[in-house]
Amino acid sequence: MLQYLIVCPLVFLAGLVDSIAGGGGLIALPAYLIAGVPAHVALGTNKLSSALGTTVSTARLAKHGFLKGKVFMAVCSSAAALTGSALGAHLALMVPESVIKHMMIVVLPVAAFYVLRNKDMGARDRTDDISRNKVFAVCMAAAFFVGGYDGFYGPGTGTFLILILTGAAGLDARSASAQTKVINLSSNIAALVTFIATGNVCYPLGLTAGVCSIAGHYIGAGMVAHDGQKVVRPVVLMVLGVLFIKIVSGA
Repeated sequence: MLQYLIVCPLVFLAGLVDSIAGGGGLIALPAYLIAGVPAHVALGTNKLSSALGTTVSTARLAKHGFLKGKVFMAVCSSAAALTGSALGAHLALMVPESVIKHMMIVVLPVAAFYVLRNKDMGARDRTDDISRNKVFAVCMAAAFFVGGYDGFYGPGTGTFLILILTGAAGLDARSASAQTKVINLSSNIAALVTFIATGNVCYPLGLTAGVCSIAGHYIGAGMVAHDGQKVVRPVVLMVLGVLFIKIVSGA
C-alpha cells in the first residue's frame, strides 16, 4: 500500500509535466525507486504507466487538430527516433556516460538562455515561412539525434524535441507538443515490449499508476490545447532546471 501512496501522486504530477513539456521521467522513475521497486522493474513499470498516459495526451492533442496535415511527418519522425535510440543504446556501451553529462552541463544553460530570451517561443506557427521539405528534414533530424540521446542517456528527451521543433522547424507549441507525444509514444511502446518480454513489469502497480498518469496527461494536454505557449514555455524552463541540478549533483 505504501508503494502506491508514494508512486501514484508523483506519477500524476509526472504525467502533467510530461504532457506539457516532456521530462516527466525525471519525476516518475525516482518515484518508483523511492518506493523500493527494483531498478529494472521500475524502468519497465514506468514505461507501462507512461505509455498509458502518453496515449491519452496524444489522442487529445490529435482530437484538437494539432496533428492535422502532419501525421505522416510524425510517423516518419517516430521511425527516425527509434533508429536513433537503437544506435544511441549501442553507443552507450562504448562511450562513458560521463561524456554526455559534461556536454549537458554546457548545453542546458544555453538552452535555458534561449528560452528566456525567446519570449515568443512557439507562440505561432512559422512553417509557412519555411519550405515544407526543410520542416520535414528538421523534424526527421531532430527525432533521430534526440532519439540517439534518449538511447544513450535519456532524461528530458521530449523537452529537447519541443525546443528544436518550435525553434528550427517553426512549429507552434501545440503542434510541437503533439509531434513529440507521437514520437514518445512509439519509443515507450518499443521499450515496454522489451521489458514485458524479460518479465520486468509489475502490472498491479503499473496499471494503477497508469490511471494516475492518464489523469495527469489528460489535464496537461488540455492545458496545452487551450493555453499553448503560455504554459509550455515556463514548464520547459522548469524541466531544464531540474535536469541541470540532477546532472550536476550526480543523482
